[in-house]
Amino acid sequence: MRILYLASGAGEMYCGSCLQGNTLVAAVRKAGEDAILAPLYTPLRTDEDNQSIDRMAYGGVNVFLQQRWALFRHTPWFLDRLLDRPRLLRWLGRRSAAVRPEALGELTVSMLRGEEGRQRKELDKLIDWARREIRPRIVHLSSVLLAGLARQIARRLEVPVVATLSGEDLFLDGLAEPYRREALAVLGQRCGDLAALIAPNRYYARHMTGYLGLRPELVHVIPLGLNLAGHATAVSSPLVPPREPGPAGRRVVGYLARICPEKGLHLLVEATELLAADPNVPPFRVLAAGYLGPADRPYLKKMLDQVERRGWADRFVYLGELSRVDKLAFLQSLDVMAMPTAYPESKGLPVLEAWANGVPVVVPEHGAFPEMIADSGGGLLFKPGDARSLAERLAELLSAPQQAAEHGRRGQQAVGQHHPAELIAQRTIALYRELLEQRCQEPLFWDSL
Repeated sequence: MRILYLASGAGEMYCGSCLQGNTLVAAVRKAGEDAILAPLYTPLRTDEDNQSIDRMAYGGVNVFLQQRWALFRHTPWFLDRLLDRPRLLRWLGRRSAAVRPEALGELTVSMLRGEEGRQRKELDKLIDWARREIRPRIVHLSSVLLAGLARQIARRLEVPVVATLSGEDLFLDGLAEPYRREALAVLGQRCGDLAALIAPNRYYARHMTGYLGLRPELVHVIPLGLNLAGHATAVSSPLVPPREPGPAGRRVVGYLARICPEKGLHLLVEATELLAADPNVPPFRVLAAGYLGPADRPYLKKMLDQVERRGWADRFVYLGELSRVDKLAFLQSLDVMAMPTAYPESKGLPVLEAWANGVPVVVPEHGAFPEMIADSGGGLLFKPGDARSLAERLAELLSAPQQAAEHGRRGQQAVGQHHPAELIAQRTIALYRELLEQRCQEPLFWDSL
């Protein structure tokens, strides 16, 4: 079975959807299927072996130019290829990382309109290439925001099209009006062109079913998958400070996510101040890591200035962006990890990575987190947006190492049972086969005459 997986690149940023798509394609190939990972917009950046092909669809420069000027909707395809060079697109990715959703409303609506949008030529090129060179039996879209492609792909390639639900509500809710309203209306219609949608958990399946007005039977829950190689195996990195030896050594609280208000690092800084003032909390420090875009540099600077004024700069350290080896060393250095998102989280991939290394977590009681904690026992919940509640839960685990270790053990067990990439690949392949079987049973057009 040949699968064409289309994944939206995120420029120079490590993107959870990109990482998941890359991991899935690698595992599907390992299972014996012929999977092809093609990037859209910009090249993919992953922290594992990159599975994507060296061929760009919907190159970001062409998408932008066709949105802004009608002339570029009619230029020859060979000219477009000059603008799809990876070096140029990586440069664009670095610049677009600073763009907020509110500036992308018109482009988002156009993309969702598919063949009726301003990027119709890109869709024609994609389908022409897929028909001539790939000839897939299934097409999988990394995000439901690509649903505008599904109608023409399904009709012209005569294949089922699947899309993954991957936190799109946060992006859509950030669009300015009237584009948010238009995008939701168009997306709700375009989801009808999909053979299936995949949600990473029960919470997000329910949420997006109501949010987009989906038919419940269209949404299938398949958890996130991890390549467990290297996890729970001792590694070191010069970027990660070594643990302080002995019982008097400071315990370590970690944060691993994009540095931005939505991910709630400021809440952890507030909680750190409360913990530092509590004489019953053992000595500790906070290590934070994750992508920092240009637009969020003032946000981080404000927090670092606050830490400096309090006189505990050595207690809070930002390590920057981490490679895979650095990430594994970072996770293995932690006693507990906090992921204090300000919005209801749809996936929680860093939580699974922490659990894979036996690290307990403290997460807000919203989004997917209550379900994840209930299913695993891998940590504690705190009141969303409440720094004092976060501090109390962190104090509980920092002050009780045996309890923390038990939460970490349970989380690690849950990841090993439910989230190996090989298992997720098997479940995804089973869905593909089910959709192909359903398609074979559908009456042909002339049978109904």
